[in-house]
Amino acid sequence: MIKVVLIGSGNVAHHLIQAFAKSTTIEVIQAFSRQKENLLPLLDSDKITTTFTKLAAADLYIIAVSDDAISEVSAQLPFENRLVVHTSGTASMDALDAKNRKGIFYPLQTFSKHRTLDFNQIPICLESQNESDFEFLKKVAKSVSDNVYQINSIQRKALHISAVFVNNFVNHLYQIGQEICIENEVSFEILKPLILETANKVMALSPKDAQTGPAKRNDQQTIQSHLTALTDKNQKTIYKILTQSIQSNGKKL
Repeated sequence: MIKVVLIGSGNVAHHLIQAFAKSTTIEVIQAFSRQKENLLPLLDSDKITTTFTKLAAADLYIIAVSDDAISEVSAQLPFENRLVVHTSGTASMDALDAKNRKGIFYPLQTFSKHRTLDFNQIPICLESQNESDFEFLKKVAKSVSDNVYQINSIQRKALHISAVFVNNFVNHLYQIGQEICIENEVSFEILKPLILETANKVMALSPKDAQTGPAKRNDQQTIQSHLTALTDKNQKTIYKILTQSIQSNGKKL
C-alpha cells in the first residue's frame, strides 16, 4: 500500500480523504489539522495530528491548504528529501520548501464538504521535478481518477483562470439572476431547466457555437429594454460588459 499523509482540513482535503478511502492501493495513514475535530468524521482520532513534529513517515505528503499558507506549512515539515505536493491551481511549485522533492497534485473541481462527488470523473493535473516522482504521482492519481493529465505550471495557471470564468463567475451570474427574480417575485426554480440545458449543450458544442441571446443576434431593442429595466448599477455594468464581449466575439474590449 502507498502511504499518504494529508495536511489540511478544508474542502479539498475532505474529498481526497474520502476518495483515497475507496482505493485499494492508497492508505491515508495520517492527516494534519490545527483543529482535530475538523477531521474526526473522516478519520479515527489516532490518525489525526495537530503537531508537525508528529507527522508520520509516508510515501507522499499532500498539502491541501490555502495558497497563502503553502510556503509556511512546507517550511515547517520536519524532514527532508521526501515527496511533498500541493493541490493549488495557481501557486508555483516553488512555493514548496526546497528541502523536499516537489510536485503538484491538482484536482480541478469545485469542492464543498457536504456535496458528494464522483471523484473518478475529476481531472487531476500533475507536475513534478523529476520523471520518477511523476510516474509515482500518476499511479496515485489513477487510483482515484480516470482523468489524469501532465500539466506544466503555465498551463495549470491558465486552467485555473479558465475555471474561475466558467465556475466562479458563472455562479455569481446565477446569484444576480436569482436576485432579479426575487426582486420581481418570480421563482428562480423556473430558470433551472435553462441552466441545465446550457451546461449540457456545451458538452456537445463549442461555447462559441452554443451562444444564443439578444447580444448574439444584435437585438438592440431588447438590449435597451433590459438595461432600462435593470435598476441596480452593478447589474447594468455587468450586462453591458458581457453584451459587448459577446458582440465582439470574444475579442479584447
